[in-house]
Amino acid sequence: MIIPVRCFTCGKVVGNLYKKFIMMKNAGQDGYDEREALDILGLKRYCCRRMIMTHVDLIIKLLNYNSLERREYMKSFKA
Repeated sequence: MIIPVRCFTCGKVVGNLYKKFIMMKNAGQDGYDEREALDILGLKRYCCRRMIMTHVDLIIKLLNYNSLERREYMKSFKA
């Protein structure tokens, strides 16, 4: 549900990079593909790349039950 703070394999901190990765990937026509975005973020190891690319963000589905928090969460991705 929430991106793990550290990579399970090597222990590198990856939790702070997920939001940046999503924003880079969804930047419209000027957006990066996954490989370029991960390279720019400095994720060179396959284990760390796996942590970011295979994460499923279920928090949005859970926030459907609390609309106030959902609005605040969605605003954080628009900025």
